[in-house]
Amino acid sequence: MTSYIGSATSRVDGRAKVTGEARYAGEFNVPGLVHGYVVESTIPKGRVVRIDTGGALEVDGVLEVLTHRNRPPMADNDLAYKDEVAPEKGSPYRPLYDDRILFTGQPVALVLADDWETARVAASMVKVEYQKEPHVTDLHAERSRAFAIDAPEKPRGDAAKAFASAAVRHAAEYFIPTEHHNPMELFASTAIWEDGRLTVYDKTQGVQNVQKYLCGVFKMKPDEVRVMSPYMGGGFGAGLRPQYQVVLAVLGARALKRPVRVMLTRTQMYALGYRPASIERLALGASSGGTLESMQHETIAVTSQFEEFARNDTGWGNLLYKSPNAKFEHRLVKLDLPTSCDMRAPGAATGVYALECAMDELAIALKTDPVQLRLQCYSDRNQGEDVPYTSKQLRECYRQGAAEFGWDKRNAEPRSMREGSELVGWGMASGVWEALQMPATVRIVLTANGHAEVATAASDIGTGTYTIMAQVAADMLGLPIDNISVKLGDSTLPQCPLEGGSWIASSVCNAIANTARAVRGDLLKLAKGMKDSPLAGAGVDEVALIDGKIVSKRDANRAVSIASAMQSGNAERITREEVNKVDEDKSHARNVHSAIFAEVKVDEELGVIRVTRVVNAVAAGRILNLKTAHSQIMGGVVWGIGMALHEETLFDHHFGRVMNANIAEYHVPVNADIHDIKVIFVEEPDEIVNPLGIKGLGEIGIVGVAAAIANAVYHATGKRVRDLPITLDKVVQFE
Repeated sequence: MTSYIGSATSRVDGRAKVTGEARYAGEFNVPGLVHGYVVESTIPKGRVVRIDTGGALEVDGVLEVLTHRNRPPMADNDLAYKDEVAPEKGSPYRPLYDDRILFTGQPVALVLADDWETARVAASMVKVEYQKEPHVTDLHAERSRAFAIDAPEKPRGDAAKAFASAAVRHAAEYFIPTEHHNPMELFASTAIWEDGRLTVYDKTQGVQNVQKYLCGVFKMKPDEVRVMSPYMGGGFGAGLRPQYQVVLAVLGARALKRPVRVMLTRTQMYALGYRPASIERLALGASSGGTLESMQHETIAVTSQFEEFARNDTGWGNLLYKSPNAKFEHRLVKLDLPTSCDMRAPGAATGVYALECAMDELAIALKTDPVQLRLQCYSDRNQGEDVPYTSKQLRECYRQGAAEFGWDKRNAEPRSMREGSELVGWGMASGVWEALQMPATVRIVLTANGHAEVATAASDIGTGTYTIMAQVAADMLGLPIDNISVKLGDSTLPQCPLEGGSWIASSVCNAIANTARAVRGDLLKLAKGMKDSPLAGAGVDEVALIDGKIVSKRDANRAVSIASAMQSGNAERITREEVNKVDEDKSHARNVHSAIFAEVKVDEELGVIRVTRVVNAVAAGRILNLKTAHSQIMGGVVWGIGMALHEETLFDHHFGRVMNANIAEYHVPVNADIHDIKVIFVEEPDEIVNPLGIKGLGEIGIVGVAAAIANAVYHATGKRVRDLPITLDKVVQFE
């Protein structure tokens, strides 16, 4: 039997997606559906003094306009609004709760009508008067008000003293602007209220998180609320927390006792979460021989006035480089904005960008090759916890990536490589992320006809969860992949964590392995009950399920078909539900690593930058699916190109609002921006991280890419741009 694990299996849900059979949160149509349109605040801070809904209510087809004054009842305490990933400190935002305005774009009314177009037109007729209050939305202007939070990384030695006495020093600030999620699928929720029970189709990365949240907000019992999200058109952090439209849809459904859909516009989605802008200060001190003597990393990042959102920007150097002296600090600035949120590789995408640019600048000061410097400072242990890794093939990433890229042909002198009228630059960087595993439960129902249903409440945000689950189940149960059906995205299914942090693959697939073992045990028991059973005396770990049979590992001729075993035991189906075993052992660090090499070509007169080649060599344990894994890394590289050259949310700080809240003016890479991307998976067997040796790939693809491109731009032009994105106006006047 050919193994599915590790193969380039096509997506099992691919046909459903390309034919339109797959339905998303805004596509579930039911009789009597009402459409809602959000009226947003036009000020960033203050209070609603008066709302005139008269004009909207006169429009034919308008059924109601909900505000904080006439909405159905909601919980009145912060705990009810706390979801699984809400910041520990602060008060979560309560949609349409009272007259307080906390940020521009905050919903102040919901127009409910027979169709979306009518609701939109009527929304323009709602008149709102405000009492404005002074606001702040500028990180740089408010940085003096930054306050420190508990840092996850402990200091070592005396970093300041070691830096002062270091033979070679580099200190600089790097800036990453606010970046907003722009998934293809708009955020939408369809809420169906029937006989005191609520069914919600929601765009989310965690149906059970939303279900618990709605139970808290509306004081409902768990069996009264069902949340479903079978498909999601892009997430990467945007859908980790329940977004406000799901509350508004439920408010509308409860008010009218009819199904209600609320779908946000692209512009309205800019009032949701975002990657927080951050100022990253690095100070690296090295000996003349190129070993790190001091490492200091300080971050100032944005959060809202009402919650303290933060991720670890500063600790990644501990995972990559040896330094006897280190100090880390993370500070926050509160602004009159929505709470920032997770965006692909939160903390690492920004922190590693700054760290790897600083390492490149240190290499230049030392007059050494950037790869060589990283090898000289290489750490086989997590410096913060002083523990080894379950596996770390980063050296091999450097070797294979450099060889594929042709790094040995690089002329180290800036502005020394040309192709016609373009300057050519080569840069590189390291990448690192966590290899996490969370408790997850999987149910398998095996029927006598050789079909298995595999179910858990996980979400598939488009990364291929349906497919890898089918692959692992097919191998573990010894069935063709076409005989496996996967059920996801339903809060009534077995418990599963949010889809985030690159932990779903390892969590769910190890749970499948455990559940399949339990199924195998039940089948073996049935087989051993057969007369003259060839498997008499065999233990559950002494047999395997292969090609529809229960087969002895010692003698393949000793076998019983699954169908025969179940028929002899009069079993029409076997149902088992098991959880994965999460290893709490702290004796090893669990991480994925990468080495990124980038080539840029810069028009010497115009400053136009093209990223013409990227090689990303990744060590991420066992690769479940070469095709979807390649797509994950390639997508991460594309996002990293956007981070380096395109993405930036622009604010008018006088009015406290986003100026480019649309996909035309918020720039992201398009086909013309993307050229050759080579992905290498470095072999990395790992018997410690978890039984299947899986680490996860969702985040690592973006980490370090922006730094590699920034370093390449310096190599091409001789100009160091430390504030992203690197646009032509920042490089056109070369130094």
